[in-house]
Amino acid sequence: MLGESVEELFYIDNKIIRLKTNKGVHYTKTVIVCAGRGAIKPKKLDNPSVNRFEGRGVFYQVTDKWQFRGKRIMIVGGGDSALDWSLELKDIASEVILIHRRTEFRAHERTVVEVFHSPVKVMVPYEVKEASGLSKLEKVTIFNNKTGEEATFDVDALILQLGYEVDVSIFKKWGLEIVDNHIKVNGKMETNLPGVYAAGDIAYQADSVKLNLIVVGFAQAAIAVNMAKKYIDPSSSIFPGHSSEKRLI
Repeated sequence: MLGESVEELFYIDNKIIRLKTNKGVHYTKTVIVCAGRGAIKPKKLDNPSVNRFEGRGVFYQVTDKWQFRGKRIMIVGGGDSALDWSLELKDIASEVILIHRRTEFRAHERTVVEVFHSPVKVMVPYEVKEASGLSKLEKVTIFNNKTGEEATFDVDALILQLGYEVDVSIFKKWGLEIVDNHIKVNGKMETNLPGVYAAGDIAYQADSVKLNLIVVGFAQAAIAVNMAKKYIDPSSSIFPGHSSEKRLI
């Protein structure tokens, strides 16, 4: 079922799981969670003066770069996203100011060099102190976190590229055991809930090397599927056989 989000997971009995989604209810014997890193949302500044302009000049992601044509832009951050957007918008916006709270950048070295050799105005180590305006964002005041020096700029948009935070609270509500924002599984990809498995980036196996690679996710998913089949039909074999042994034509 596409376009649905699971909100609740209940056990009707030991073998039947009831899933309540935003569109209805489904019943199953097994569930395999392949949720990537979980629900990801942008990190926000703990600054009420900034938050009140969300959608009115304050952005946490860029969906259409052309909306910034001819605009005065301030970008906050020191990672790849912040510097990549600085370069992407420098020829579209009338002015791009990049501020970062540290003097070192986390972005790729080549990108950092390119930004410093571009028209982008780089200011470090600066942080946002206050955003102001009437019906929309008009000015941003920043401060040097070493000297306390302040500066105010007329801006049309403030783009915050502060990274993302993972929200796995929905899985906690289901009763799944969470370790460091991951669902804990064993070697069979089983969680602490009967009939519920996890695979891919969201899964955490103790005493194993964590590699967030597609091939690893595929392998874990294959294990989870075969273990789920075994859970439903205990008489079935865990090993599904080789494709070369099957008559596919």
